[in-house]
Amino acid sequence: MGWPQGLFRVLWRALSKEVKEQVGTDRFGNKYYYIPEHKNWRGQTVREKRIVEASNKREIDYEVGDIPAEWEAWIRRTRKTPPTMEEILKNEKYREEMQTKSKDFYKKEKLISEESHKELLASPVQTQIKGHASAPYFGKEEPSVAPTSTGKTFQPGSWMPQDSKHHNQ
Repeated sequence: MGWPQGLFRVLWRALSKEVKEQVGTDRFGNKYYYIPEHKNWRGQTVREKRIVEASNKREIDYEVGDIPAEWEAWIRRTRKTPPTMEEILKNEKYREEMQTKSKDFYKKEKLISEESHKELLASPVQTQIKGHASAPYFGKEEPSVAPTSTGKTFQPGSWMPQDSKHHNQ
């Protein structure tokens, strides 16, 4: 913020009877202010404001989580009083405990599921495959040169190449 904007803001606050009261800071260095309901210079009632002054001034550098949940709840008016430092530390400790418990729970569940999968799976059976099921001679010793027929099915004979010994003689 440049000095002309800062000067204008100071003058505006002086004229509007806006009193900014600091109610706290967080571990990131953000400052929280409360401006009570007041009447402006025209006699209009201005409702209360809750403001955060970010430690990181540039909007590009702001990330989700830079404002603790307790302070965000106060800013959004879902809670009436600003959080105390003891409350923030207690909630932070609770979040860390929940995070470690959830990691432990995930590890235990993963182990249990692996063990149950091992129990449920049958051991692999050794099979010997002698050809493809779609082959006309599947399950037979050798393909037949002569055609075969059984009632409703007809299987033509298959062509077999001659041995190279017989062919060259």
